[in-house]
Amino acid sequence: MSKVSIVGAGAVGSTLAYAGLMRGFARTVALYDINKAKVEAEALDLAQGIQFMPEAKVIGSDTVDVVEGSDVVVVTAGAKQQPGQSRMDLAGATIALMDKVMPPLLEAAPTAIFILVTNPVDVVTYAAIKKSGADPARMFGSGTVLDSSRLRHQIAQEVNVAVGNVHAYITGEHGDSEVALWSSASIGGVPLTEWVDENGVVVMTDEVRHRIHRDVVQSAYTIIEGKGATNYAIGAAGARIVEAVLGDQHRVLPVSTLTDFPGVGEVCMSLPAIVGRSGIVQQVDVRLSPSEHAALAASARSIKETANKFGVE
Repeated sequence: MSKVSIVGAGAVGSTLAYAGLMRGFARTVALYDINKAKVEAEALDLAQGIQFMPEAKVIGSDTVDVVEGSDVVVVTAGAKQQPGQSRMDLAGATIALMDKVMPPLLEAAPTAIFILVTNPVDVVTYAAIKKSGADPARMFGSGTVLDSSRLRHQIAQEVNVAVGNVHAYITGEHGDSEVALWSSASIGGVPLTEWVDENGVVVMTDEVRHRIHRDVVQSAYTIIEGKGATNYAIGAAGARIVEAVLGDQHRVLPVSTLTDFPGVGEVCMSLPAIVGRSGIVQQVDVRLSPSEHAALAASARSIKETANKFGVE
């Protein structure tokens, strides 16, 4: 009987719970938040819709005991990103929050897989692993799973194909320095840069790729400015990661994992990895063009510098 606990009953946490319940990712879903009225109300609202979803039990509490027995713990609690604020600006407040909440969570659910879905996810994941001593295979961040979904959506729109036929990854930081791996991207088995329209014209030119990448990077800022928070896409992405773990699907996902990047050292950043019941089964060695490798190195340095700035070595 699988149990998923979600820490934080805000926009992301409650939407992730809803997305997961709709997909039937666990028989028990627990919400944990320090706001008692909020977490109990979210749990009740979700539970009252179970008739229209796969059967599950939903509970909410402001005490950490609610996460006991969890197979997966998803941490969405964190400082809220304000309009115009970069994810890295959130680092100090969110790291301080993780220092407070992670020890009791690890004590309550010592055998769980921990997935961090809070920004800046790479720095926060690195801090959580280093400060807790957790196994990096069993604690990782949502990384650029959402960014890669945004990229695939934009490409699909541009070439007018179903998004499921697009294979492309965003890697590095979940943020401003993220890197699109154009050299390995494809559409229906055709290298992305060779895709032509019905008139035989190459669609994904340098200019188009640059525009799409810029739009992907700016997506969160655009959404936050318009509605105050991102929640639907990241909720669906988080639920998809949980599903890959509990189903032991060995799905390749660009999650934020601890890696020793050449010339930079240890850092958490997103690279494609195989995700299964034990967490990170294996990191995937993706072929990079020289420019992609250089951009990833710069992204890794940016994450490392921010982590060091907040005393995480």
